[in-house]
Amino acid sequence: MRHSYDVEVEWTGNRGAGTTGHRDYGREHIVRVDGLPDIAGTADPAFRGDRERHNPEQLLVAALAQCHMLSYFHRAVLTGVVVTAYADRAHGEMTQEGSGGCFERVVLHPVVTVADASMVDAAIAAHGPASADCFIANSVNFPVDHEVTILVEGQDG
Repeated sequence: MRHSYDVEVEWTGNRGAGTTGHRDYGREHIVRVDGLPDIAGTADPAFRGDRERHNPEQLLVAALAQCHMLSYFHRAVLTGVVVTAYADRAHGEMTQEGSGGCFERVVLHPVVTVADASMVDAAIAAHGPASADCFIANSVNFPVDHEVTILVEGQDG
């Protein structure tokens, strides 16, 4: 089965002189997907971007975290784990070499709350298959690791 995704990106950072020099243009742009709110994009602030907007590096880390979460929910259902809350503080590390660079690693830190203490072991185990199922993680050439915390509904963490 094949799926396709269409996204528009429009540069809005022309300050009047176009790209006549690195300091002469803004990195601001709009990411559009039909029927959804626009995403205000920019470059990382280290590359003259606007701190008030999302940058591609953040969005890549977000995509990995989102994909893992959704894959995890699928695995949870298959294994009888009832998830009642889920939050992640994902962290990506990128190195720059000259004018290029690459991500070296992303670490997801999911905190998963399950309905019952009897589900904890299965909840931990479901992260491995969820990672293998994640379309985005399968598409990158760097490790996506997981440091998982499992909580039980109604118990102090």
